[in-house]
Amino acid sequence: MHYHHLYMDAGGESRWKDVDIALEVKTFAPPAQSIEISEGRASRNMLFLRLRAGWNEPVHPTPIRQTLVCLRCAVRVTSSDGDIRDIGPGDLWLMEDTGGRGHHTEVTSADDFEAVIVQHD
Repeated sequence: MHYHHLYMDAGGESRWKDVDIALEVKTFAPPAQSIEISEGRASRNMLFLRLRAGWNEPVHPTPIRQTLVCLRCAVRVTSSDGDIRDIGPGDLWLMEDTGGRGHHTEVTSADDFEAVIVQHD
């Protein structure tokens, strides 16, 4: 498993990197069998998001550290350094570019994009 990490470097540029998620075999819900699971990450809110087909926003930083989990359809996200990621069903996107030049997002699918956002701060 992995997620797309969008962060801001020291010069204010948004940049992408792929991050592997470490899983460990643990007993999580006894008496169920052990499963592979990651360490927990603190969160504050969970929101549901819909971006209508054709939606295209101006460049901006994320307002808060948050993770988007794509449920349906797709968006294309361009970091300020020009690197592009297509986010589709099942993809995880950690947004940490809370300042600087930000990123651009547009819906690329013919149907509405739907996601869950988990806010961390």
